[in-house]
Amino acid sequence: MFVGDSMTVGSAGDYTWRYRMWQHLNASYGGPYRIVGPRRELYDPAADAAGSLDYGDPDFPERARAHLAGWGEGWLHMAPLIAEAVRKGKADTLLVSLGLIDLGFYTNAEQTADNVRGFLAEARAANPRVRAVLMPVLHNVRALAEPHFAAEVERFNELLGKIVADLAEPASPLLLASPPEGWDTQRDTYDGTHPSAAGEHRIAAAFADAMYQAWDVGGPYGR
Repeated sequence: MFVGDSMTVGSAGDYTWRYRMWQHLNASYGGPYRIVGPRRELYDPAADAAGSLDYGDPDFPERARAHLAGWGEGWLHMAPLIAEAVRKGKADTLLVSLGLIDLGFYTNAEQTADNVRGFLAEARAANPRVRAVLMPVLHNVRALAEPHFAAEVERFNELLGKIVADLAEPASPLLLASPPEGWDTQRDTYDGTHPSAAGEHRIAAAFADAMYQAWDVGGPYGR
């Protein structure tokens, strides 16, 4: 299950990094798998709401479009939703990219970290053996322009690493993904935050390589 904010849900016309991961798993994973989640839509800028199905590849199959991601949603919003989503989808692996919207509008680093713990507790309540890969918050154009915000991002990322170290269990492993290699807001985003095609590949690669290295799922991401 893909869990995320606007960088994960994508906007009308995007391919999304979820699509890139689907392509990667099809090419590299030897076993059966399912992508699960309660939502299918992209964000529709014209309506300022979710509802678009205009993916960059119209042949991206509906079953693979599943996710739990939303424009303007963060750990604060997903923590109350994750248990039901895991339970209904029978999810056993979560790929999570959240936090930028929390820090930008709702909570400081410590409060956001508390919501991460709540999210993980709820996910484990639904499936005690669920495993998760957590992506650190990536610096965006605001972090580059505002030192205070950049420091808050760095503080949260430190706390996220501590959460992974403290809460990882053999039956329910947690991974902290490495930030996408060579992330560059000029090349890897189209507006300073949301991923371009290059950024989509880099985010998918960070998740894919973490799963392969730790759990032998799939293979190294195709460069």
